This record gives sequence, structure tokens and C-alpha cells, in this order.
Amino acid sequence: MACRMAPDRHRPMTRGPAREPALLTAATLPAIQEALAAAGVDGWLLYDFRGLNPIARAMVGLEGMGSRRIFAWVPTTGTPVGLSHAIEQLDWAQWPAAWERRVYAAWRTLERDVASLVGNKRVAMEYSPGDAVPVVDRIPAGVLDMVRATGATVVTSADLVSRFFAVWSADGLASHKRAAEQIARIARGAFAQAGTAARTAKPLAEHEVMAWMQGEFLAVGLGTDHGPNVSATENAANPHYEPSASAPRLLREGDAILIDLWATEPGGIYADQTWMASIGAPSPQLAKVWTAVRGARDAALDLLASRIASGQPVRGGEADDAARAVIEQAGFGAYFTHRTGHSIDARALHGSGPNIDNLETREERLLIPGVGFSVEPGVYIPGKIGVRSEVNCWIGEDELLVTPREIQRELIVV
Repeated sequence: MACRMAPDRHRPMTRGPAREPALLTAATLPAIQEALAAAGVDGWLLYDFRGLNPIARAMVGLEGMGSRRIFAWVPTTGTPVGLSHAIEQLDWAQWPAAWERRVYAAWRTLERDVASLVGNKRVAMEYSPGDAVPVVDRIPAGVLDMVRATGATVVTSADLVSRFFAVWSADGLASHKRAAEQIARIARGAFAQAGTAARTAKPLAEHEVMAWMQGEFLAVGLGTDHGPNVSATENAANPHYEPSASAPRLLREGDAILIDLWATEPGGIYADQTWMASIGAPSPQLAKVWTAVRGARDAALDLLASRIASGQPVRGGEADDAARAVIEQAGFGAYFTHRTGHSIDARALHGSGPNIDNLETREERLLIPGVGFSVEPGVYIPGKIGVRSEVNCWIGEDELLVTPREIQRELIVV
């Protein structure tokens, strides 16, 4: 789903002691510099302080505590230059030995070096004018002040982030596809468990179905940071609902059930899906809302697929508009209160690439080959019912790949 508040689903699952390779290397530098030249900038200035900018940390391959400010200047021509604090040298183990790295201790030295690198230049940074795209708005205002004081002009690096941070590798795509098929199977199995138990003297509670799915994840080698989510009828009207043993809600005949589940292979890319079912015949309200949500999902997918197949540019905000129009026409526009989809990248389920969004943010980035995201419109009528359908997408050179292979077409009746 769009997000959860606690635990933090934005963080990637722990992946053991193996370090993430730097994305800025001697091998990737030519492509990055070609993109910088095409963007009309003099270079890309990466900045981080205590993890404020995971994009910069991943690009440089920083390790360790990271308790001091760092910069890395990637010029459109020439060799990158790193700026590191004197007491944090081991963090830069992946920085190529052939590239310059300047060491500072005093703030005067740091500011002088920044000015010598970017003064009077046109510089890309993780900055979004007006906070239009918060996920790439990572630079504090004070740092922008420092950089602009050198005479530099700062522009957004959002498109660079899409291309060099958010795209999936071939191995990542393969891992995502495997995880997608597994969690689709597990969701269907969970519905069957709930439906069978509902007709006995011991119906299952939401949290018990959640625990069953967690066991299935472990059995097939999938991991997640928390969840999954099982929501019955009125609870599904809360997009951030989470089942709990302290407030059990039994699943009984007549209930609608929303299952939202997300998981990944170790070191892989998350699959994230939402499925809907009814215990017994669906109510007229459930059937009506489901038809609108399914239509919205398919409208977004159809727009994306047709644009990509024809080689036409497409933005996430356009797909959001297409989905939202269907739900508004059905009379449920006031109840579709989140974006249509979020970026998924190799480091986080809620990634830094383009979102499918023209509601919460002004997502104007192009959807380029190699990026992945969810498509998940929903309708949430407080105190009554919530319905969402979620699939994942990855963009190839001339195709839209949708996972899982068999997406939900009709309400599942158990």
C-alpha cells in the first residue's frame, strides 16, 4: 500500500553483513557524465549528513557511522572529487583510489573546498523546488544557502535519481518476479483459511491470518520488515490499519477482507500486492466499490501500456489522473485519499524513483525503462468498508511488465 507509519516500512529489510556496492564507479561514470551533459549542468553535487540523503550514501557507497558532513562532486567532464571529514576516512572504502578526495576538519576548509568545486556553476542536487517531490528533496535549506553563496545555481537531480539510483538490475527484476508469484499464492491461501474457519465454531481473527502468512513467508525464504495486513470490512476503511492480538477482530460470513502483503528474497526487490475477498456472497456495496477500484487500476495500466508500447513519454502523474478519473466518475472520488502508486527500488519498498502521483505530490518525472512501482487505487468509506487492488509494474524498453502474472479480475469469494 502507499505507506505505513510504524514500524517504518520505508526502510529496506536487513540484508546481513554484505555491503551494498557503490553506484558511482569508474564503470558507471561515463553514463552519468553523459546524462549530466544532456541535462545542461556542470555536475552533480552529492551531500549527506547522518543519513539525511540515502541517495548520496548509496551513490558513493559510504559505510560506517556517517556522523560528519560529506560531499561528492561529479563533474560533467573530469574526475569526481570527494570531501570527507578527517575522522571518518574508513567510510570511503569504495571510493576509487584514482579519484581525488579532500579531507577537512574545520568548517572554513569545507566551505572553501565546496566553493572551489561548484562556484558559479549549474549544479544538480537532491532538491525539489517547492518540495514538489519530497522523496528527492533531501538537502537542508542551510546547505542550499552554502552552495548558492558560491554563485552556484542549484537544480533538481530528480531525473538523475530515477536513472542511476532507482532502476532495477536484471537480478533484481528476477527476484521480484519470483517473490510476486509466491505472495500471490499466499494471499489466496490466506483467504481460503479465513473462509473455511468462518463456517466453524472457531473463526479466525485478522491477526491469526496474518501470523499464518508470516509462517508461509518463512517457509519459502521471503522476508519483510513487518506485516502483512489483514483488514475486515470496516477496518479496511483505514488504509493504515494493522491487525493486533490486543484488539482481535474475527472474520465471519458477510465480511469483506482486504489483504495487503509485501515481501522480498534476501537482497532482492520487494513485491507488494493487495487482494480483496468476500466471505460468502459480496454485498452490493462491496461489489460496486470493487468495480470502481478495478476499473481505476486497469485505466492506469492501460494508459501506461499503450504509451510505453508506442514509445510515447508518460509520467506517473498522468497514470494517477487516469485512475482517479474512474473513481470520481463512480462517485467515490472523496474516498480515494492517497496516490495511485509508489516507487519500488532495490533499497526500499517505498523507493526514490517516480511515484504514480498527482494528488499528494507533483510527480512530473518521466517513467523510464528500468524503474518499478505499484499501482494501487483504493476507496475508503469510514466506518463501513475499504477496497484496494494493488499490482506492481516494471518498465522495459517497449513494454510494461505487470506482476503477478495473474492479477485479480474478480472478487474472491470464500
